[in-house]
Amino acid sequence: MSALWRINLWVCGFFALVTLACMGLLVHQALADVERELQSAEAVVGYLSETAERDPASLQPRLTRSLRHVRVRWLAPGETARLSEQNGIDGWLGRLLFAEARHSARVLDLKDGRRVQIAVDPRDEIDEVWDSLQQLLALCGLALLLSLLTIRWAVRRGMGLLDELLRALQQVSGGQLNVRLRAEGVPEARQLASHFNHMTQALEHARADNAHLTRTLLAVQEQERTHLAQTLHDDLGQYLAGIRAQACLLRLVADQPATVERTVRDLEHNCEHLHQGFRALVHDLYPVMLQHLSLAEAFGLLVDQWQMRQGIECQLRVGLQLPALTTSDKTHLYRLLQEALTNIARHADASQVRIRLQHRGGRLRLLVRDNGRGAQQPPQPGVGLYSMQERARSLGGELRVFSRPGAGWALALNMPLEVS
Repeated sequence: MSALWRINLWVCGFFALVTLACMGLLVHQALADVERELQSAEAVVGYLSETAERDPASLQPRLTRSLRHVRVRWLAPGETARLSEQNGIDGWLGRLLFAEARHSARVLDLKDGRRVQIAVDPRDEIDEVWDSLQQLLALCGLALLLSLLTIRWAVRRGMGLLDELLRALQQVSGGQLNVRLRAEGVPEARQLASHFNHMTQALEHARADNAHLTRTLLAVQEQERTHLAQTLHDDLGQYLAGIRAQACLLRLVADQPATVERTVRDLEHNCEHLHQGFRALVHDLYPVMLQHLSLAEAFGLLVDQWQMRQGIECQLRVGLQLPALTTSDKTHLYRLLQEALTNIARHADASQVRIRLQHRGGRLRLLVRDNGRGAQQPPQPGVGLYSMQERARSLGGELRVFSRPGAGWALALNMPLEVS
């Protein structure tokens, strides 16, 4: 059932209740009025009966024909007196309003031999009450019709907006994010259109940003693969080729102790470089030390290595009694700090960095600040900031970045801890 039909049913039910209540009040008031009219009509019946008994000639049909609420009926010889029965609505109203009046008829045998029946006549009162009921029903029916037409107009107008919104949402679900609603009509419709347009505009921008980030991530992935291939080929591959050549040389100079000794030293040197290269490569791919060191020790090692490579003073303060974290959480925190330090080295132009990691109030807080040149925050985050935000979201925390020209950058991570 549509909303319009449900509203119509509710309105019809309300009008039915109001109409019944008004009819009840009208009938109740009619009962009080009928009681007064009944008393007057009975007095008239008594007066006419007494007058007819004293002077039958005074009771003329032309005088009694126009009496209200009183009926004078002349009976033929041998005719029995009876009260007329009414059917339908008139009969029901007569029985309801004049139940006692139906038994107040008088039959008189006049001195001149005529017989007459004088009784209270309820038909005038029944007609008045029935006319009032009809007027009430007509008024309520007209009010109901006007209300239904007004509701239909208003609902149709609102449903038109909903239909337009539904079509727009179907287009959005189909991937058409450039759809917009017309901001016109009532204030609510304009407000709804404004919010919908802002939503689709934000979705369109988000899709464009996601496409840009996807392209950037693919480019970074290819750069990492290229860097890995170059490292394996140009660095490690050369050492492996040198080791193989030196191993072949040993067969040829086995009878030359001095050459053998020099070749062995070269082999040891090349193996050491090869081992260092593999360790650096593995460290870039995955921080293995997290499996063997605590988070504070891993942070300290990362800061020391970064400080030696970049030549930038970096101070690390770690609070006491850090909570135990899962390997996944430790990895996300480590990579987040690593990405923050990388961004500082690339963009901040800083000479000093402060890092603080502390546990307080059931939350783990990480703060990274530098004294670089700072900048206005870009409207769209880059890959580095986006990856840090995603890692913070994976940790269930909130990452906030602050910057002001000339005041450096500040990065704050607030991470809730599960209570075991």
